[in-house]
Amino acid sequence: MLVGPSLPDLILPIEGLTPASLHDNFDEMHFGHAHEAIDIMSPKGTPVRAVVSGVIRKLFLSAAGGNTIYQFDAANTYCYYYAHLDRYADGVHEGVEVKAGDVIAFVGFSGNASPLAPHLHFAVTELGPEKQWWKGKVVNPFPALLAAVKRAKFSPKPPASKAHGNAP
Repeated sequence: MLVGPSLPDLILPIEGLTPASLHDNFDEMHFGHAHEAIDIMSPKGTPVRAVVSGVIRKLFLSAAGGNTIYQFDAANTYCYYYAHLDRYADGVHEGVEVKAGDVIAFVGFSGNASPLAPHLHFAVTELGPEKQWWKGKVVNPFPALLAAVKRAKFSPKPPASKAHGNAP
């Protein structure tokens, strides 16, 4: 397993997560290769939030990931990958700046995900000097997501953030 440095504090990509709703399946084998991501099971249409402030670098439709988003943080240190999305939030496009907590998409089962198991496939890559997310060092997001769950449980609920789109 390749593991980069510890991640900065993240916002939960799905509101209301609990420690029991997160499973560290980063090292599992999926379709003959290392998963290198965390799957967060959620009903289709659940809002997906940006985990940090930054820029949407790429929207992509792939056979495996379906509707996907590649988001860079503000410092261009990490790329956050959101996959199997049902759709993007209104106003989300390549180059748009987002703030941590903004709704950027909605959970689905696009790509090779089962319609019986809609989920957010969430991965993180530490970017190299070329800023090529496909060549970076993969980082297990599970510890940072678990820490975000614990922070959310013990902190007062922040005011609702501006959403880029309307809920379905």
